[in-house]
Amino acid sequence: MKIKRVFRVWQRHFTVYTKLYKSSIALNFVEPVLYLAALGLGLGAFIREINGVPYIKFIAPGIIASSSMFAAIYECTYGTYIRMTYQKTFDAILATPVNLDDLIAGELMWGATKSVMYGTVIIIVISLFGLVDSPLIILAIPVLFITGLIFSEISVIFTAVIPGIDSFNYFYTLLMTPMFLFSGIFFPLDSLPPVISKIAFFTPLYHLVNICRAFASGQIAIVSGDLLWVLAVAILLSPYPFRLMRRRILK
Repeated sequence: MKIKRVFRVWQRHFTVYTKLYKSSIALNFVEPVLYLAALGLGLGAFIREINGVPYIKFIAPGIIASSSMFAAIYECTYGTYIRMTYQKTFDAILATPVNLDDLIAGELMWGATKSVMYGTVIIIVISLFGLVDSPLIILAIPVLFITGLIFSEISVIFTAVIPGIDSFNYFYTLLMTPMFLFSGIFFPLDSLPPVISKIAFFTPLYHLVNICRAFASGQIAIVSGDLLWVLAVAILLSPYPFRLMRRRILK
């Protein structure tokens, strides 16, 4: 694997994105802003505070995390599958000096990049609305890349093993939706049965929400465990997208 060739794959995706970004923004940016407005302002009229924090301020950092997650996941599930199966983009790229490992690494890097892009936009938006108490929120940006890499790895792994594009329904319904709802974005998990918190601990979104919320309030010290978790999982998952995609493409 060569960094230059990985960058060329990333550059190809970025160039395509610059031509299609308007439709992508509608999916990855408007939706989280609507969640923030509808729940933060609507439900926030009934739930004044959680743990001494106004409800809209409580959920705002979680919206950063969820927007970041879905940006990477949409890109590396449907995006990767369509490039691989329907558009035959993978075939065209592999006809160049780029090898399969370069290609998969480029897919993962692009997914993590989109995670940072959309998470950063939400950081700017909630900061402009006064929903962030500390400038330390900027420290969440490199974490968005690491967790974006995790979400990209999970997505590429699933993309490598599904029989057809319709199978993504299982991925979103059985994995992504429960993770979105039970990651602590909208309510503290300690209000639920302890088994829910234990399951949530093994999901990357739960840790990203904790990190974003801590940085937004200026409490860095409390997230050292979450940071170690995301670093460890990003490393542990890293070989599997390459192995499984190689098996799929070369079979």
